[in-house]
Amino acid sequence: MKKIGFVTPWYGANIPGGAETELRGLASHLFAAGTELEILTTCVQQFASDWNVNYYKPGRDIVDGIPVRRFPVRKRDTAVFDAVNAKLIKKLPVTEDEETVFMEEMVNSPDLYQYMLQNQDDYALFVYIPYMFGTTYYGVKQCPEKSVLIPCFHDEAYIHMDIFKEVFEQAAGVVYLSQPECELANRVFRFRNAEQAVLGAGVDTQFVSDADRFRRKYGISQPFILYAGRKDAGKNIDTLIKYFREYRNRHAESELLLVMIGGGEVTVPEDIRDAVRDLGFVDQQDKFDAYAAAEVMCQPSKNESFSIVIMESWLAGRPVLVHGGCAVTRDFVRRANAGLYFDNYFEFEGCIDYFRQHQETAGQMGQLGREFVLQNFAWDVIVKKYTDFFGKVIQK
Repeated sequence: MKKIGFVTPWYGANIPGGAETELRGLASHLFAAGTELEILTTCVQQFASDWNVNYYKPGRDIVDGIPVRRFPVRKRDTAVFDAVNAKLIKKLPVTEDEETVFMEEMVNSPDLYQYMLQNQDDYALFVYIPYMFGTTYYGVKQCPEKSVLIPCFHDEAYIHMDIFKEVFEQAAGVVYLSQPECELANRVFRFRNAEQAVLGAGVDTQFVSDADRFRRKYGISQPFILYAGRKDAGKNIDTLIKYFREYRNRHAESELLLVMIGGGEVTVPEDIRDAVRDLGFVDQQDKFDAYAAAEVMCQPSKNESFSIVIMESWLAGRPVLVHGGCAVTRDFVRRANAGLYFDNYFEFEGCIDYFRQHQETAGQMGQLGREFVLQNFAWDVIVKKYTDFFGKVIQK
C-alpha cells in the first residue's frame, strides 16, 4: 500500500489541543504497527501562535520518529478574518462572500496544496484533521477521491457554513469519534458516496494511578471535584465555578473542594478561593493520580467530539459528571453507565450529593467506565479499526 498523508494545520511533539493529541497518538501507533505515513503540515507552531509566522523551517523533519513535511504559510489579513470570525462566534449569519473571506484568510499554505496536487500518486490517501482550517478545505479540493476526514465536528456555527458543504460532501471517507458526531454530520451534510464509520479515538491505557500519592504531594486531605483541561470560557468552566460556589453556599458545613489542573486562567470569586485549588499544569503522573483521588471528575464542556479526560478518569476507576447539553459526553456516560449528567444547578447539586452518599456505587461506575474504555479505545483496538477502514476506502 502507498503511504498515507495526514494533513493538519500544525504539528509538534507537545502542542496542546484535542485534535492535535489524537493525531500524534494515531500517527505514532499506526507507524509502529507498520503503516507507512507522513505528516503534511505548515510551519506554524500551534493554534495559539501567530498564523502569519513560519516558526519552523520548511522541508522535511522528524518528530518523535514520525516523518513530517512542512510548508510555509502565506500572509493573511488578520483583521478581516477576525471580523467574520467574531460574527460566527456570536452565531450571527454570514454572507457567501464572508465565508470566502473566512477560508481565504484562515491559516493557509498554497505550497502545501501544490505539493499534494503534484505528488498525489505517491499517496494512497490524504487524511485531514480537524475540519475548519484551510489545510483541510483546500486540501480536500485538490483530490477529493483520496480524501478522508477526521473532522472533530461540534454543533457550532462553523459546521453550518455552506462553503464546507460543497467540498466535504465529495470526500471518499469520514471518520467520527462518537455516534452523536456522526448523527450531527449527517444532519448537516449529504455524504452520498463517502465511506463513514464511528471509530473513536485512542487512549493510553497502561498508566497506574495513586490517590494517596497525589494527596501527599499537594497537601489535599479533603474530598474534591476535579476539573482537568484548558481553563477558558469555551470549556464552560465558568458554569462549573458558579455551580460549585452555589453548592458551597448551600452546604456551609461541606469540606468539598474544587481542584483544577491544566493551562489557562479563570476568575474565582473571593468567597470560595479557600475552597478552590488551581494547580495549573501538572505532569502526566500527577494528572493520573489526581483522577484516582477525586470524588468525581467534572467535564462541563458543551462542545466535545470526544473527551480524553473522561476516558482517563474512567481508567483511574473514578466516575464522571458531564453537562447534559453535550450530546457526545452524555452519550458516553449513558453507554458506559459510568457517570451522571446535569442541565442546571439543582441537578448538579443532586449529582454531587449522590456521588458523595453512594461511594460504593461511584466506585462501580468508575470500574464500568474502565471496562468501556479498554473494550473500545485501547490503542490496539483503535489501530485495527483505522487500518481496516483505510483499507476499505482505498479498495473502494
